Amino acid sequence: MGGRGRLSLSARRDVPIDTNRRLPYIFGQTKLTNLANMTAGVVSCRVPSNELMKVALFIPCFIDAFYPEVGIATLELLERFGIEVDYPQEQTCCGQPMANSGAHADAAGAERVFARNFAGYDYIVGPSASCIHHVREHLTAIEQTDEVRNVRAGAYELVEFLHDVVGAREFPWAEFPYRVGLHNSCSALRHLKEASVSEVAGQPFSKPRTLLEGVKGIEFVKPSRPDECCGFGGTFSVTEEPVSVRMGQDKVRDHLNAGAQYIVSGDMSCLMHQQGCAERMKADARFIHIAQVLNGARA
Repeated sequence: MGGRGRLSLSARRDVPIDTNRRLPYIFGQTKLTNLANMTAGVVSCRVPSNELMKVALFIPCFIDAFYPEVGIATLELLERFGIEVDYPQEQTCCGQPMANSGAHADAAGAERVFARNFAGYDYIVGPSASCIHHVREHLTAIEQTDEVRNVRAGAYELVEFLHDVVGAREFPWAEFPYRVGLHNSCSALRHLKEASVSEVAGQPFSKPRTLLEGVKGIEFVKPSRPDECCGFGGTFSVTEEPVSVRMGQDKVRDHLNAGAQYIVSGDMSCLMHQQGCAERMKADARFIHIAQVLNGARA
């Protein structure tokens, strides 16, 4: 179980937030895999109940490669609540792209490495509903040992971990004085049940909104089709490009017509897709991950 490290706040550079950019920042030593190499040691976390829990940070590969500032914001946010986070340095892709494409042998290799790296933790927290959903529900290309089952059961998306486990409701360090359109990804909405769906009768709820309501100055707008897919869908955006683009454009227009200045989501892949559509539409739309808002990002 070697190769684990502690990520130090002092080792990080300030990352400028330019939500209008087309290409993500890729800046060498600020990649999380490089940051982890600067320090070492396995630590536990302190949750509000004062129980000692071992928490691991899972950063999806595309966030590590293209949006490291989201990973850094996730780490800093957890640390603000007194949670000491371990970062398995040898972590790789969870296997979702391969599994979704039917390449089960390739998925098995990634899943086996994932389970080995994250074994022994009470919680595995990641800023991506789609990746966490794969780990929790579809890490099935490998033998379902007790170790694998424990890894799957311990996987939490950042929003549900903060909302359900930590019980966070206030973020006194954060201020975001903008009109926000909240995008719940299909994985967050349909699989992780982080919010109610409009077509089902029942008491409405939204865990992301509950958290964001603890940020000073934020104002919410309501798009007319809040539950509609943005069209990304991983490989769907490649194999069905025209449909994917049209869905993304419709999603951006819906938020802008509602008066949104920023589109906020817990899934950076959805935001990446919508941002690309917005740029080609020459639309005045800005995008930011919920971890950055909750951590006190200044846009």
